[in-house]
Amino acid sequence: MATESLIVISALGSDRPGIVHALSRTVLEYGGNILDSRMTLLGGEFAVLMLVAGEEDALARLEQDRATLEGKLDLALTLKRTRSGDTGQQALPYEVEVVAMDHPGIVHEIAEFFSGRGINIADLTTGTYAAPHTGTAMFRLHLALSIPTEHSVARLREAFLDFCEGRNLDATMTPKR
Repeated sequence: MATESLIVISALGSDRPGIVHALSRTVLEYGGNILDSRMTLLGGEFAVLMLVAGEEDALARLEQDRATLEGKLDLALTLKRTRSGDTGQQALPYEVEVVAMDHPGIVHEIAEFFSGRGINIADLTTGTYAAPHTGTAMFRLHLALSIPTEHSVARLREAFLDFCEGRNLDATMTPKR
């Protein structure tokens, strides 16, 4: 019996009804199973990231047919082989929420804060919205972190909240539930 392999597929194309249906049907037709995915609309573009499991020969056919599938689906596709995400390293899952008046550099500064301490950002979502009543442009950020167990979470949280206070960012850091 063949073992299952993993591949990450990213797809980008102009938004239209039926993209998810067409892409998921294609994965199924090639014998793949979607294990995890993120799909979103950014401007007028639809973006998809998915982790697909399948038999080695099925994923090889998918890679081989990538250019044909791009034309058929009208999507730019990138396929990359991967392995299980379990690194064996003990880590604590935490979530960070940040809200602030929108201005350039927020994501960069927060990413620098955590990467400089050897903390992996496992998931990051951002967006903007108009504040109720005032219409002020607001920014929101959600992070999922993997904090190595050798870190003191209390000290890290204190340093992060001080960091945010100095930049007028309203933030929380809580254990992931």
